[in-house]
Amino acid sequence: MKIDRLFVFGLAFALVATNAFAAAPTAADLYKSKCQSCHGPDGKATTIGKKLGARDFQDPDVVSMSEEDLAKITTEGKNKMPAYKGKLKEDQIKALVKYIKDMK
Repeated sequence: MKIDRLFVFGLAFALVATNAFAAAPTAADLYKSKCQSCHGPDGKATTIGKKLGARDFQDPDVVSMSEEDLAKITTEGKNKMPAYKGKLKEDQIKALVKYIKDMK
C-alpha cells in the first residue's frame, strides 16, 4: 500500500516537472512575443518599429554592439523600447540576446 502511494506520488511529480520544463519559452518564442512586432521576423525593423525608433539588427552599429550592451538595452529599455527587467529573467534575456546576435 505504501509503495503504491509512493509510486503515484513519484509519477505525479514527474508529470508536473515535465510540464513545467516543457512550458519554458525558447529564445525564438521570446523573440516572437517580445521583439518581432517592432524588429520584424528577420531582424529588420517593421514600419511601426521604424516609427518608434527600432533599429535593424543588421545595422553595422547594432552588429558591433556586444552581448552585454544588448542585454543592458533589453533589461533597461532605451528610448521608446520598454524595459524587460522584472518581466524576463536574466537567463532569458541572455538567450534572447544570443538569438538576436545569431540573426543574419
